[in-house]
Amino acid sequence: MIEPTTAVLVLTGLVFLLVGATLSSYAVGGLGVLVGGTGGYLVGPSLAPTLGVEPILATAGVALVGAIVGAILTYAVLNLAVAAIAFVIGTYVGWSALAGMLVDGPAILEIPVAIGIGIGLAVLAMVLTKTVLVILTAFVGAALASLTVTYADVVAAAEQAHPGPILFDVTAPLFLGLLAFGILVQFGLIRLGWAGRLLHTVPGIRPVRRRGSEQ
Repeated sequence: MIEPTTAVLVLTGLVFLLVGATLSSYAVGGLGVLVGGTGGYLVGPSLAPTLGVEPILATAGVALVGAIVGAILTYAVLNLAVAAIAFVIGTYVGWSALAGMLVDGPAILEIPVAIGIGIGLAVLAMVLTKTVLVILTAFVGAALASLTVTYADVVAAAEQAHPGPILFDVTAPLFLGLLAFGILVQFGLIRLGWAGRLLHTVPGIRPVRRRGSEQ
């Protein structure tokens, strides 16, 4: 029997994978909730002594605050939010995969390289916002739908106060296959004009525009 948390992760992943960029502000807000909530979940236990509460309460409270702040900020400044999320995911990918290939030396040197990759993707997101949003939502969707990152991994990362458990092999065939499929489907929706129809169908969606663009 499929556990509820697993079903939620897979269904959420499929939404991001197939129509993430089409949902525009909802997708960016969802990414903000995911990034903010996960960040809060990871740092919550270490803040428990400072807050004077039990670790589980600190974790839940900080995760909730992170999710709310992430949602508010991303919805208020969509384009800047895409760049910020691109930085986080770019740094994540850089640390989990690319930095090791680029750095021939101590592991500590991989951190600035990973941050540099994150900055590069953030800059690209400021210029090609819609394109990068497709890639970001497909990446998150593929990771969740393939269960490459699970709830147990997030819990382990929180317990260890280290992102190690949620770092995964971005060259895994299932993940790469879903990533490519999601990117193709989302660009297809945009090209065929179905994305525009959905924008006018679902209430509350704000399209993400490239800076300086009126389209």
